Amino acid sequence: MAIPPHPLALQVEGVGKTYRLWPTPASRLWVPALYRAAALLPAAMSARLRSWLARRVHEHHALQSVSFELARGEALGIIGHNGSGKSTLLQIIAGVLTPSEGRVVVHGRVAALLELGSGFNPELTGRENARINAAILGMSVDQIEERLPNILAFADIGDYVDEPVKTYSSGMALRLAFAVQVHTQPDILIVDEALAVGDAAFQAKAMAKIDEILSNGATLLFVGHDLNAVKAFCHRAMLLEKGRIRMAGLPDEVITEYLHGIHRQALSTQRPGLAKQAASTGDGYAFGGMAVRSAALNGTDAHASLRFNDEVALRFVVERVPEVANPGLIIDVLDGKGLQLTGRRVVLPPGQTPIIVTLSFRASLQMGVYRIRLRLVDAPSLEQTVVLARREGILSFDVIDDSRAQFTGLFPVPMEIEVGE
Repeated sequence: MAIPPHPLALQVEGVGKTYRLWPTPASRLWVPALYRAAALLPAAMSARLRSWLARRVHEHHALQSVSFELARGEALGIIGHNGSGKSTLLQIIAGVLTPSEGRVVVHGRVAALLELGSGFNPELTGRENARINAAILGMSVDQIEERLPNILAFADIGDYVDEPVKTYSSGMALRLAFAVQVHTQPDILIVDEALAVGDAAFQAKAMAKIDEILSNGATLLFVGHDLNAVKAFCHRAMLLEKGRIRMAGLPDEVITEYLHGIHRQALSTQRPGLAKQAASTGDGYAFGGMAVRSAALNGTDAHASLRFNDEVALRFVVERVPEVANPGLIIDVLDGKGLQLTGRRVVLPPGQTPIIVTLSFRASLQMGVYRIRLRLVDAPSLEQTVVLARREGILSFDVIDDSRAQFTGLFPVPMEIEVGE
């Protein structure tokens, strides 16, 4: 009888990674030797020697006490500033690095899109490297021969496939490495900023392939600064900060906290007075007293159901502060995954009293759910825009009519069409 697969794809338990930074190359030899010698000394002398040695070697904690589980078919997005430990965590899960503490249990085959192309032999051809790389990833000879045509077709590097890899551009090597990884039929797919490979056409093909892998039940672990990709692919998100998990939850909530931190840090250097006046709004944040106090869509403060081309009437009450000389309100329309479809910038007059902003548009959109995102800014110019408040998900609407017979995609674009002989 076949053994059912483990319900968990990944278990990370108390994982930490510590790097020792040696003051000189020679200290790599004499410091460990003195640590061993300390074990032979009386307790008091041993403690003094160990304390002296500890001051000579600096320890960098890249990860500390990271724990989480990922069920089969789930997609987890990991975000954070550069140096927060994201790539280190993925390398440990992929088996490239060994953790200093804790353990990682992986159930199934892993495809890791990390440092793509770094394992290629420059003297061998692309076809030969594809075979070797696929074998390293655990594919049998029969599987390699069966999938090789699809791998090479996906990479789409033409006749270069039979040329040495040393003649490839960096983009061609990345495309071939990506193609091999995504054709291994992985149980767990690990992606670290790998969606920026190739040109725009190949990026679209790469996104579609990842979507196909996920639809077949694979588990995704995604790290990147593309917050739209996190929203599009991931069911959950995790914010890393200085090697620790700062927050975990729904992508929208975690991304809001991440952006809050970014804007707070930017304000602390540009306008420290405003940065100290921070407030949470549940679905966003506000600095310096600037805030959207109330919002309504077609007379409701939450959600409305509309027919195709119905009017969407928005009304906002905006709180201003005299310290902001160039206030503005940015209204964005987002799809169900949180990806921006369109938006408008509204210039507000400076002042202190609340001001009312109204606007309307037609719901000329395909059937689905849409949300309104609001951002209050101080914008002397487009290049100097500073976000002071943000709310997402406060208002939403759904279009109930299926309009695929009239247009494809999410919204129609005016077109002049002629059919003739």
